[in-house]
Amino acid sequence: VGDPVIAIGNPFGLERTATTGIVSALKRIINAPNDFEIQNVVQTDAAINQGNSGGPLLDGRGRVIGINSQIASESGGNDGVGFAVPIDTIRPIADAIIATGDARHAWLGITGRQVTPEIAEALGAPDVRGVAVVSVDDRGPARDAGLRPATTPAGADVPRGGDLIVAVDGREVRDMADVSLAVSSRAVGDGLALTVLRDGARVDLRVTLADRPDDVGVTAGQEP
Repeated sequence: VGDPVIAIGNPFGLERTATTGIVSALKRIINAPNDFEIQNVVQTDAAINQGNSGGPLLDGRGRVIGINSQIASESGGNDGVGFAVPIDTIRPIADAIIATGDARHAWLGITGRQVTPEIAEALGAPDVRGVAVVSVDDRGPARDAGLRPATTPAGADVPRGGDLIVAVDGREVRDMADVSLAVSSRAVGDGLALTVLRDGARVDLRVTLADRPDDVGVTAGQEP
């Protein structure tokens, strides 16, 4: 947050327009036109208007860090808040389009919930942080890998009886956005190493990411 950025696009049909600003927030969430949730979005105060979508958001060194996608606006014009899908999410999808002609989205197949200090205390593990697996899609690779969902109802105050994801590929996770980024930055068919806390013991699982089914709806707390 605070790093300088440049947005390039065609706002209102005015080609090759550049605007400048800063990264004003990270880990924002937006909904795609098909209602899929996109996490880890970059928020910027660089002017983004209709026609900017699809253009790059560059850092101060000229590297593409995101693709301009949406604005939060009451007037329909730039109100100072724009959003760019991060390049780590874009790259594997772009590679799939180039290679096969189809957009393919890596998919784990879980619904997760952040383990807050309150939830950790209720689970008897006050020092644990990560993501509680609330549910597992029967069609997804998480099910095939043996990931265990909570045995409590989805709306329970404390998810109990399931795995807690504490690391992905050896990197600690703090919330569902961390898990989502780890998945979305991979290609379909890539392997992912999950470290989970199960009955008080750490267990390592290997997951091969699948192509996300078209009928999978994504809401808050789920991963795309």
